[in-house]
Amino acid sequence: RCDRIEGADQVRDVVLVDQSPAVRSPRSNLATVSKAFDSIRKLFAGTREAKALGAKPGWFSFNVAGGRCESCEGSGEVVIDLQFLDDVRVPCEACEGTRYQSRVLEVRWAGRSIAEVLNLTIDEAIDFFGSESKIENALRPFQRLGLGYVLLGQPLSTLSGGENQRVRLALALAEPGAGTLYILDEPTTGLHGADVEVLLSGLDALISIGASVVVIEHHLEVIRRAHWVIDLGPSGGPDGGQLVATGPPEEVAAVEHSRTGQALRQIL
Repeated sequence: RCDRIEGADQVRDVVLVDQSPAVRSPRSNLATVSKAFDSIRKLFAGTREAKALGAKPGWFSFNVAGGRCESCEGSGEVVIDLQFLDDVRVPCEACEGTRYQSRVLEVRWAGRSIAEVLNLTIDEAIDFFGSESKIENALRPFQRLGLGYVLLGQPLSTLSGGENQRVRLALALAEPGAGTLYILDEPTTGLHGADVEVLLSGLDALISIGASVVVIEHHLEVIRRAHWVIDLGPSGGPDGGQLVATGPPEEVAAVEHSRTGQALRQIL
């Protein structure tokens, strides 16, 4: 409860950034969620081989009929139901896991087929499409947030919680930041120390484009890097909820009865 909220009129949108996949479809990957795949498919459709086949951009999509493998419907794998055991996924025998029909794979752009492009990492794809600014700009935020090793066509459902969180942050960087409030609830859960630093870099990037970020967190490095800290306590659960200290980290560290402040003093 509070008496009033100031500045709410300046908030255009509120976005929760958690560790679930940005898109829950098993077909979603960085190529599709970044919209880079739209431009990539147009490049392939513009080649001489594609025009000779009468291929349109839709041929190079694994989500619609046309050029995809119909045996696996473009998934590249077949699910075997073992009834009382977990399902087993094996590469599709018809397309050998490529997702596409053989005639589509014969079409090449700069020496690579569409399946080979989807098997590039983000770092490799940025180098490969270096002359295509629209594709490079779509992929660059993922590289900036330490996801350069992820395959362009890798399903988001196979990524870890921390990786999916960074995907969400990267997508946010592509949106107008001014007036958007991002909320993260203990985003460092399960993250390695190096990943925490990457996460903080992503939050700094959001702030640099005019967004605001509210983080519920116990990780001292995150608290130390905050512009403003609100310390609730004095304990957790029913014994918490009281405003113990508020202000920049240095001011909170100076509050004797703040347990967060006591911990901050050790690292400031």
